[in-house]
Amino acid sequence: MLPSPATQVHTISVRPSHSLPSPPHHLAFSNLTTAPKRHGGKGEEEGSPRFEVVRDDLLHPLANGNKARKLDALLPLLRRRGATDVVTCGGCQSAHAAATAVHCAEWGMRPHILLRGEQPDVPTGYNLISLMFGNVTYVSRSVYAHRDEMLYDHARKVAGTGGTVLWADDIGREDFVLDEDNCEIGSRRVVIIKEGAGNVQALLGVIRLVEYLYNLSSFQKHENVHVVVDAGTGTTAVGLALGAVCLGLPWRVTAVMLADTLERYKEREKALISDFKKLCHNCHEMVGENDIGDNLVEWVERFSPRRFGKVLNGEIALCRQIAQQTGVLLDPMYTLAGWEQAVDLCVGDSKTKVVMIHTGGTLGLCGLAQRYSQHFSADEQA
Repeated sequence: MLPSPATQVHTISVRPSHSLPSPPHHLAFSNLTTAPKRHGGKGEEEGSPRFEVVRDDLLHPLANGNKARKLDALLPLLRRRGATDVVTCGGCQSAHAAATAVHCAEWGMRPHILLRGEQPDVPTGYNLISLMFGNVTYVSRSVYAHRDEMLYDHARKVAGTGGTVLWADDIGREDFVLDEDNCEIGSRRVVIIKEGAGNVQALLGVIRLVEYLYNLSSFQKHENVHVVVDAGTGTTAVGLALGAVCLGLPWRVTAVMLADTLERYKEREKALISDFKKLCHNCHEMVGENDIGDNLVEWVERFSPRRFGKVLNGEIALCRQIAQQTGVLLDPMYTLAGWEQAVDLCVGDSKTKVVMIHTGGTLGLCGLAQRYSQHFSADEQA
């Protein structure tokens, strides 16, 4: 789907802040890639801790980050199988839902988006993008609680009497063949993508990213690399870890858990790895040779654990500080968690290259600005 796996990689330096009043966390940041001559390249930034940010937030103006990476291999498979329509779901401000709507529209497939909850008075952010590119239906929380049933029922309505419905997970199976003889001419072929694109095929797009990074001149062949990513479904983290294993790289992957328990993330990791072994026989052999079992990812709690979706005091201000100092826009629900983890790791270990994957999602700030409007006023600026 993506014309190239290429992405920008920026180097961020971390140093103590001496400004008054002191910004959040008492740290200041500089983007050494976009502003390399700041302070003449010396001074406070000389020898300071630093980490890399993979700027996947710049992949696409509307649908980027890990959402685009997970669709990178999946959507071409769907089109190759003759899919005419795609059904998926997400929260009201779901970046995945918006990305699916955008990229399906670009690829000539009709996107049908089921969004949890009520339609907002003022559509904005990813909700607005979904409305513009997809066919949106708002679903009550009680119905949404039974996602599989909800998705299948809606897909059947879209398909109509002469159409076919299948799950994206079935696309990669060798024994799956679309019955062309029983498909009416002009009938709809509807494919269901799970919430968050937590499908095994989505791993392939993330592995493609690992291969691209590995071949960059800034990444040495046998260099110890510690990759950090925020985890919603956890699919991206598993894809990064599998990519490292398949390429024989000495990389560690740490995922900051945001939306579920440790047990659920481990269960999902085990299931994805099992499905991946069935999908890719060549990589199955490589995984087996390394004897790594089903535990590839280090799952960690966020530094300030909270109920998913909650934003703590000071986090929006910290995102503003980082944006103003580095030009990197984060959101407090997802990418800020990865940033904080990367900062902690690079300060604590100067011998390992720390790499944060920017998973995009910054248009989610539009929805947050409606919920936390008091934190987005000019009066809140430092």
